[in-house]
Amino acid sequence: MTDCKGIKTFDELIEKEHGKIGTDSRNEYEEGAQMFIVSEMLKEARKTANLTQEQLAIKAGTKKSYISKIENAKGNIQLSTLIRIFEKGLNKKIGLTFL
Repeated sequence: MTDCKGIKTFDELIEKEHGKIGTDSRNEYEEGAQMFIVSEMLKEARKTANLTQEQLAIKAGTKKSYISKIENAKGNIQLSTLIRIFEKGLNKKIGLTFL
C-alpha cells in the first residue's frame, strides 16, 4: 500500500503511484482509465436505449463480441467503429477534445 503521507490531491496520488505525465507507467494508467470511461459510457447508453449487446451490434454493423469487449474495457478500439456504434447504434454524437 502506498504511503499517502503529505499527499493532498488525487493528481499527487496518481503521480506517486504511476509517475509523472509522459512516463510509460503513467501513459499505461491513463490509457486504462480512458478505456474504462468509454466502456462505462457505452454500457450506460446501451442500457438507457434498452438494447442488448446483440441488438446494438446489429444496428451498428459490428459483432456482439466487439460490443462486449468494449464494455469490458478489453482490447483495442478503432475510433471509426466506436463512432459508428454511438452514432448508428445509439443515435448519439461523439465529440472529441484534445488537450
